[in-house]
Amino acid sequence: MDTDQAEQIAMAHPGATLEQPFGPGVDVGKVGGRIFVLLAPDGDPQSLSVKCDPDLALELRAQYPAVGPGYHLNKRHWNTVLLDGSVPDDEVAEMIGHSYGLVVAGLPAAARRVVTGA
Repeated sequence: MDTDQAEQIAMAHPGATLEQPFGPGVDVGKVGGRIFVLLAPDGDPQSLSVKCDPDLALELRAQYPAVGPGYHLNKRHWNTVLLDGSVPDDEVAEMIGHSYGLVVAGLPAAARRVVTGA
């Protein structure tokens, strides 16, 4: 998987938007105005960062050498994933979905209703 594919997966979620608030080189996926994925297409290898349940974050870091604490992020709640091919694509997609779900769950009720349509 590369960042273009990860971006497509992220943007397929309801209410997802893509911005570059930090300038070119980092694409930021948001929902309800909150970040759920950061994509670094210019890295070698490319990478992404996703929000993660702290216990799951530790499990993923132990399971995959390409998964580490969030780069310049809260290391307890964020993982950075090197897109070097060592993490299966479906696992990366699941990480993006998990991050999205955590962020949506943390939105105020009114914002959550706008995103989910419920």
